[in-house]
Amino acid sequence: MTELDQHEQVNQEVEEEEDPSKRMALICWSSDLDKVWPVLILATTGAASGMEVDIFFTFWGLRVLQKSDKRITGKNWKQKGESLMDKGGADNLKLGKMHMAGMGTSMIKGLAKDHGVASPQDLIEMALELGVRFHPCQMTMDLYGLTTEDFIDGLNPVCGAAAFLDMAANADIQLFI
Repeated sequence: MTELDQHEQVNQEVEEEEDPSKRMALICWSSDLDKVWPVLILATTGAASGMEVDIFFTFWGLRVLQKSDKRITGKNWKQKGESLMDKGGADNLKLGKMHMAGMGTSMIKGLAKDHGVASPQDLIEMALELGVRFHPCQMTMDLYGLTTEDFIDGLNPVCGAAAFLDMAANADIQLFI
């Protein structure tokens, strides 16, 4: 066996030992439509391309996973007040910029529909079907007084920042949007 043959054999053995799939880890920290849309589009695109995808939903981003018809959440007046100010659910997202009392949000949703861009709700369903793993943040749940009953079905177990950092450390792509 020549040196070149040995080199090729070693490379082949290394390739067989490695996990061939790429991984992406995303953080969704906002419930603004113009931030949530890119998270979900990148996640579904990655998953459709064969990547393993994890999304960590924290702070206001956690509200994206809330059931759209779940209006008031929390255990005390501060948590309930926060839920009144930030209505959760993918159907209730609004623009962070140029919201213009709802007019800007309606316009961008109309443009998206005209151009065949899937809604956030559709992208969530697609992502779950493609195997994207949604991880609600435990600390944020505690902060807002949310429980797993407040969320849509199909989520992965709740985790904390340390667990997500382990996922991100093993990912090929890490994005904070």
